[in-house]
Amino acid sequence: MSPDQIRFISLIRREVNRFLKIKRQTLGAPLLETFLYISVFGAALGSRVGTLQGFDYVVFIIPGLIMMSWATNAFANTSSSLLQQKFQRSIDDQLSSPAAPHELLLGFSLGGFLRGMIVSSITFLVAVLLVDLPVEHPFFLIPSLLLVGFFFAQLGVLIGLRSEQFDDVAFYQTFIIQPLIFLGGVFYAVTLLPEPWETISHFNPVYYMISLVRFGFLGIEAVDVWLCFGALSAATAVLFSVNLRLFRRGYKLRA
Repeated sequence: MSPDQIRFISLIRREVNRFLKIKRQTLGAPLLETFLYISVFGAALGSRVGTLQGFDYVVFIIPGLIMMSWATNAFANTSSSLLQQKFQRSIDDQLSSPAAPHELLLGFSLGGFLRGMIVSSITFLVAVLLVDLPVEHPFFLIPSLLLVGFFFAQLGVLIGLRSEQFDDVAFYQTFIIQPLIFLGGVFYAVTLLPEPWETISHFNPVYYMISLVRFGFLGIEAVDVWLCFGALSAATAVLFSVNLRLFRRGYKLRA
């Protein structure tokens, strides 16, 4: 194994060890939250709603919950980890190390990406044990989830770079990320909304991400999935390029 490979793996291991040291907070809490969503919305509300677009209500919402768990955990891990290292000035050691900017960026990104993947994978396994969850298009579903996870990991890096204190990260997560996810159709079909709310929902980018994942699981094609997949790929690439440029400049990283 070359020195570059060892250095890169060490960066990823550092991020993984960080969230594994506080498993109850980083893994346990999100899983409990998802379980409560399935129990409350799926069992209690589902018995009253019945079916949506031909599926039991609990089955309809699970794809959105899986995507939500990956997205929120990827965002939270990258943004908080980067801000914490800026606050403690441990980022200075990394900037002065032989690690290239793209290695540092990927190290932060993959740490959050892996945390989101672990939580969403366990959520999927629990859901499969509780309900009969179909996977209609696995070869479309997997790349879609990977893209969503990497996109939100990059978004977390961008917010972590821009933030000066932990309240800044909490603001973005509470007042922007969470509303976009909840209003993107996780717990309902957008077609059920009256106007103008149905039209407004189509301006929410998370709606298209949820539609991609729901198509992969249930086969419901609410939008042009290939167009959405291409747009998400382009947006992720642009966000990665922006973050890489900021890392190379040391934007809000250097004291």
